[in-house]
Amino acid sequence: MQFRHKTRDEPEINLIPFIDVLLVVLIFLMLSTTYSKFTELQVTLPVADTDAQRNDPKELIVAIGAEGNYSVNHQLLSERSLEAVTAALAEVAKGDKETVVVISADANARHQAVVTVMEAARSAGLNRISFATQSSSQAEPH
Repeated sequence: MQFRHKTRDEPEINLIPFIDVLLVVLIFLMLSTTYSKFTELQVTLPVADTDAQRNDPKELIVAIGAEGNYSVNHQLLSERSLEAVTAALAEVAKGDKETVVVISADANARHQAVVTVMEAARSAGLNRISFATQSSSQAEPH
C-alpha cells in the first residue's frame, strides 16, 4: 500500500473575465441613460399691465398676509378656518353671484392659504376669481 499524499493545486480565481463583463455593463448603462435636470424648474410668470384698470364695481378683495392672515375688503378676520373665510365672503357678497373675488396674496404667503380662499369662494357660490398683480416697474429688485 502506498500512502502518498497527493498534492493539490490551489484553485485560482481569474478576475479578468469578471472585470470585462462589468466594463461592458457599465458602458451600456452610460450610453443608455439620459441625463436631465429634475431639480430645476423653469417658470415664466406673466407680466400684468396695471395701467389698464378694470371698471368692475362688484369686486371683493381678499388679502392674504405672509403669516396666513386673511382680510376681506380691508376687514381683518380673526379666524383662519375655511368656514370663517366662507362666511365672510358670503356676507360681503350678499348673494350676488357676479361678484369678482380678487385675491391679493403676499409673495411669502403659503400656497395653502390661497387654495383656502379659492375653496371658500366656491363654497360661497362665487365663481369669478382674479389675482392681483403688480407691474414690473413696481416690483422690488432682488
